[in-house]
Amino acid sequence: MSIIKSQLVCFQLCDCTHLLDPHHLEGGWALVAGSLDHQPSMEALELRDSITMYFSNSSDASNFSYTQINRFGDQCQHLRYNISVDGSSFAFDVGGRFDLTGSFLNTSCPDCVVMRWIVRSRRRQSLDLYLLSRRREVDQKELEEFRAQLKCYGLPTPVVMDPTKELCPEQPESQPTDSSSSD
Repeated sequence: MSIIKSQLVCFQLCDCTHLLDPHHLEGGWALVAGSLDHQPSMEALELRDSITMYFSNSSDASNFSYTQINRFGDQCQHLRYNISVDGSSFAFDVGGRFDLTGSFLNTSCPDCVVMRWIVRSRRRQSLDLYLLSRRREVDQKELEEFRAQLKCYGLPTPVVMDPTKELCPEQPESQPTDSSSSD
């Protein structure tokens, strides 16, 4: 593939200028695949059996409650944050512990979202890409498109979640909410 054609493909795949309908985000999403350029965080991602992300909208269309639920064996870790969305960009409110911003990238997958995170903290500087879907797994064409996006950003081969692993419930059963993890 010529360099110019390759650059055009990357421009199209990594474009984040489109406006995302905030109502499209609402509800639950399964993490299908993810890649990061921070090796310890990539290793931590590989330890999770499943990850579910829930977005719920307040009365303000630009503010969402975001809950990420990580399953480690039979343990579920619920992390809650507020995020603000402006067009295709977003910012997490993590209480000043670190800086987490990002954007939503184009995808041809109709029930998917591709999130690009930029994480900055004392311990970590990273670029992360995550493929989320309403389904537990996507078809090969959709996964290849995500792999092409990773290549454009120079990110490693993704961690692909095992769709047979159980998801955690949206609400914790009896364990306390944990949003105190630091990055």
